[in-house]
Formats: sequence, C-alpha cells, structure tokens
Amino acid sequence: MVYSACVCGAGTMGSGIAQNLAAAGFPTILYELNPVVLDNAKLQMERNFQKMVDKGKMQTDEKAAALDRLVYTSDLKDCMADIIIEAIVEKLSVKTELFNQLAAINSPTTRFATNTSSLSVNRIASAISHPERFIGMHFFNPAPIMKLVEIVLGEQTDEDTRLAITALARSMGKIPVLCKDAPGFIVNRVARPFYIESLRLAEETGLDIETIDTVLEDRGFRMGPFRLMDLIGNDINYAVSVSVYEQMHQPERLKPSYIQKEKVEKGELGKKSGKGYYTY
Repeated sequence: MVYSACVCGAGTMGSGIAQNLAAAGFPTILYELNPVVLDNAKLQMERNFQKMVDKGKMQTDEKAAALDRLVYTSDLKDCMADIIIEAIVEKLSVKTELFNQLAAINSPTTRFATNTSSLSVNRIASAISHPERFIGMHFFNPAPIMKLVEIVLGEQTDEDTRLAITALARSMGKIPVLCKDAPGFIVNRVARPFYIESLRLAEETGLDIETIDTVLEDRGFRMGPFRLMDLIGNDINYAVSVSVYEQMHQPERLKPSYIQKEKVEKGELGKKSGKGYYTY
C-alpha cells in the first residue's frame, strides 16, 4: 500500500503529478533544487485548485485539505515516502544518481518510479540499487487532467511493485495501462508519425502550421500537432523523437525534424517559454 508520496522535480509534469496526488488524498512532498521553480510550482498549484473551486469541481475545504497535504523542499534528506516519482531532466546519469541517493535514505519497502518519456526503464534500472522496486510511471500533460498512465515494467520489476503502483494510479483517478520497456512505450511510439509527418509536410510543401493544425482538428483531433508540441514542450517532444529514432536504429521514417531542432536551439520551447510554433 502507498500512504505517502514524494515527487522529484517541480516543472510542469512534476508539479502536476504532485497536485494530482494531493487532491487524491496522499501526503505529498515536492522536491526541487531551484527555489524559483519550486515557488512557481506552489503558486501554480494554488491557482489550479482555486480554478477547480470556481468551476464547482472542488469544495473550498477540499482545496484547503489538498494544499495542507503538500510539503515543498529543496533538501533531498526530506524525500522519504512510500513512493517516490522522479520527473527531472531527461539525462540518464542525473536520474540514476538521484535514485541511488534516494535509495540510501529511504525504507527497504519504498517504491521508485520514473516519469521518463524517452529513456529506457531497463537502462535506468541497471544503474541503480534495488531495481526490483523500480518501475516506469509515465503520465501525460496536463498530469492532473489526463487519465492515461503507462505503467512500464522493467525486466527486474517485482510483482509487489507492479501491484502497488497500479493501485496508486487508480487511486489517483487514472487509467493504468501495463506495457513492457520499448522505445517510446505505447503512446510516444505510435504518436511519432503524427508529429514527424506534420513537420515533414511543413518542410517539404511550405504549408503553414496553422492550416495543418486546423485541418486535423476539424477532422476530430482534439489538438493539432503543432499546438500539441507547444503544449508538451518542443525540448521534450524533440528529445523523445531523437530517443525513439536512435533506439530503433535510425529508420528514415522516424528521422527527427530540423525545424524542431532549431526551435529547441533558439529556446522556442512552446507555451512554457512564451514562443514555439505560436506566440503566447
């Protein structure tokens, strides 16, 4: 059973996961080294809970209770819980170092999960202690709203961890889908052509991005590819494309777009930076 949680990383995904956990009744620690990012996450969650109250989706006392369950810290020594979910930068060495530091201070029963969208769960597990208590828990943006969570099983993930994390996801109001470790897991693997072909179409024909988005939205997609990439973050989306491309031995059909590469290099990451394919 999971009674308490810790989320490492207070960016868009990490703060969203922490918000979801607190709203679901779990005492939650949110860890972030950067105090500015941590303060921004706190303010954003307060605003998000107030919006839920304003829309009648949450009572005022429920908002207060959820906020009371949240603890904010920049001290790793505070990160002790039944489940620790990592949502930090997509760099293997940084993630494995964090997990090993966390394992050293936590209980022998603590479960560890990564929210990685581009790295191999097995590769992370191979470099950390207690890989049997390690699993992938891939949320989608915005984490408090999107129901799907990919539960990614590593080769050494034990049954108790699988059951505990699947139960946690359901307690958070999520729909957990089990999958094995593979490039892109399920959603990001299938979604690559949606992004890559849209970018290729813009490159090859000069068709403007708003037309591509509008046509696809008119045909039933909730969001066009360029608007969606801006929401996800071009840095994150591009990193996933590169990772899937490399892990699948560089097939031409999955070759990442130079347009998106340039966006990342210019810092035009989407909504979070104020500019991406669109200006915000």
